Amino acid sequence: MEKNRFGLVGKNISYSFSRGYFSKKFKKMGLSDHSYENFDLAQIEDFNALISESNLKGLNVTIPYKEAVIPFLDDLHDNASTIGAVNTIKFTEKGLKGFNTDAYGFQKSLEPLLRPYHKKALILGTGGASKAIAFVFDSLGIDFCYVSRNPDRHQLSYSELNDETMDSYQIIVNCSPVGTFPNIHDKPDIPYPHLTEQHLLFDLIYNPEKTAFLKAGTTKGASVQNGLSMLEFQAEKAWEIWHS
Repeated sequence: MEKNRFGLVGKNISYSFSRGYFSKKFKKMGLSDHSYENFDLAQIEDFNALISESNLKGLNVTIPYKEAVIPFLDDLHDNASTIGAVNTIKFTEKGLKGFNTDAYGFQKSLEPLLRPYHKKALILGTGGASKAIAFVFDSLGIDFCYVSRNPDRHQLSYSELNDETMDSYQIIVNCSPVGTFPNIHDKPDIPYPHLTEQHLLFDLIYNPEKTAFLKAGTTKGASVQNGLSMLEFQAEKAWEIWHS
């Protein structure tokens, strides 16, 4: 029986959430002709060889190729074009179309946690995932600022963060890989003593379940959320796109 093949494109992705999630989903739905694979590419130039394989129906894209994959696509959904990053690819009669479901997943996961005093946000990291986070804040009317190790003139450096900054920005989202397994004791270099009960810390990392970043927030009474629910929401949105 020929499989309907789906998969994840990335680099060093043996930890993949997606493969486990979709394999379990296919089994639960009785879709024995569906499979989900990890496509671990050493370089994005290997993408063309991958898409020439047979029976591919849809792909997810993760670090570090959410931006680099765009030139290989034939079309972009409006959101993906605006955000400038793709994490879902649909195989269509007119070629490959890129979508961004990270924004959808983040917004669905974030909204139940928002309170009236959550007015401004810091985005830690400037990679492909951070662009989707910024898109959501923009659509929700929440002011935000990027924090980077190599900031441009519209961004903050970690060394610039102080008590005044922390008081002004009540939402802090970690879009960097700092704290991911196995480096579970690492956390972004922010002034944690200035966190309060009005802060909301959101970590896109889901392994470990509670990162050092989130643990530090908890000790100060802040609200915390890891990236698992965001991943689940974006995965279901990807499934919807592949079957629309």
